[in-house]
Amino acid sequence: MIMLNKKHRIKQDYKKAPLSKVHLRVMLAIALGQFTCGFSLGITGMAMNNASNYIAISDLWTGLIGAGGLIGLSSSAFIGRLSDKIGRCELLMSNMYVLAILSLLHLTTTNLTWTFLIRIGIGLMMAIDYTAGNALLTEWLPKGEDSKRQSHLLIYWVLGFIASYLTGTLVNGFGARTWQIILAAGAVPATITALFRTIFPLPPSPGWLANKGKIKIANRVIGKILGHKWGISRHFKRPKENDSSSWTILFSKKYLRRTMVGGIFYACQTFAFFGISIFLPILLNGMNISNPRVSGNLYNISMLLGIFLGIFLFNHLSRRVFLISNFLLSTFLIGLLALLPNAPSSFKLLLFSIFSIILSSGLVLDYPYPTELFDDSVQASGVGTCITISRIGAAAGTFLLPVLTDVGGVNLAMLVCACVLFAAFLVCLIWAPETAPQYLKKNK
Repeated sequence: MIMLNKKHRIKQDYKKAPLSKVHLRVMLAIALGQFTCGFSLGITGMAMNNASNYIAISDLWTGLIGAGGLIGLSSSAFIGRLSDKIGRCELLMSNMYVLAILSLLHLTTTNLTWTFLIRIGIGLMMAIDYTAGNALLTEWLPKGEDSKRQSHLLIYWVLGFIASYLTGTLVNGFGARTWQIILAAGAVPATITALFRTIFPLPPSPGWLANKGKIKIANRVIGKILGHKWGISRHFKRPKENDSSSWTILFSKKYLRRTMVGGIFYACQTFAFFGISIFLPILLNGMNISNPRVSGNLYNISMLLGIFLGIFLFNHLSRRVFLISNFLLSTFLIGLLALLPNAPSSFKLLLFSIFSIILSSGLVLDYPYPTELFDDSVQASGVGTCITISRIGAAAGTFLLPVLTDVGGVNLAMLVCACVLFAAFLVCLIWAPETAPQYLKKNK
């Protein structure tokens, strides 16, 4: 009996367990969700470009429908708060089924108002993966693997985004219903993701259970999945109820700077990225670049190359240096492009491709950096709040780009993007804290 009790007392911290099949299964479930999110967001611009061939659609409605998913994603603060209250798995086991159903509803209507509302609903479902999925992944992955694997999530998101572009260019021959079918295609990856999570159910988060005072249940879950020698760290201290229960804690002196940096860097980055990426055909046409299909594929390849460059830089640079240099270079490149409207198309395309590589490399920070800014007690709420602020920026960029292009041409749209990126550079230069574990150790 004494030996048994001793055995139970010396459980090792589950965050130090070696990477296992269970960890990779959780990673795959979240990666599939990211692929679906990238696909569901990217498909909008292709569909709206096709819709303009069959129905009268103003720049206002083009911007609104393009921004619909991002408006839904702006609920991430609420979703993150809900995730901190009721848990991660309850939300993640159902949201992709709902997303698939909403995508199929596009087949039933050509009404722009209903289409806009459906896009908002899809954005709400994506918000669950952005917040609860992100939190569950970091709470399960071993220490040291969490930030690294999080940075890889952007690969799957970009692959989904590129797949949406290819789908939009390949789906044709359905006449006036083509744009509806393109939008409904989001049901395919959503259904695959939902079925995977049903066949291989996501495990509850031990960290969340422990924070709720359910340490015995957390140890039972860990023991069942990783083995009985693993459990909650014996140094674990449950946060005070007041610290974890109030959403306003994120705007207290303790977290305000981190909340603002996380939200502003993310918002400015996504303003440029989503505005440019979702309405890429409009942008390329405005720059008088011939053969937009070839140019679009080159942009997508550049974006993917940027993600791999970003992963390399993520592992070799401090977070501060990465953020500051990325925004400065992006500002310079898009600003130069805006100020050289009469440059040869080949030069503009080259400059635009380099810009997309640099901007996309910074996207690698979107998942790990906000997560590193907050401790476990407010992590999902903190990340959700950053995402909410960022989606306001993304929705603004997506809504404004076609309007700005119509008012002052593509150069005005790019100049506005340059100003937004420069603002992010200044914010990060002044406020951004260092969060990379290896650099924090050096400074101690």
